[in-house]
Amino acid sequence: MSSASFSGGAGSRRPLVIALAVIGVVFIILAILFFAGVNMGPLDSIGHSGKVASGSHGIRGSLSAVIGVVALAGAWFANRKGR
Repeated sequence: MSSASFSGGAGSRRPLVIALAVIGVVFIILAILFFAGVNMGPLDSIGHSGKVASGSHGIRGSLSAVIGVVALAGAWFANRKGR
């Protein structure tokens, strides 16, 4: 019997691994854009009430980088645990 025939095998975690990897890559790209100071329209005004703070790009970039790294680590761990 193959391991794919058992429920709870490595194949059942594949959508989770793919989703975490995609989220991780998207947040890493978002962090790079924040650090580069690219004007991102609606994303640039999230969290601001009234006046736009000029120093918030570093904070958002750092938070995006952390979320991206955590998501990629979660994808790696979920994929590794399945073996």
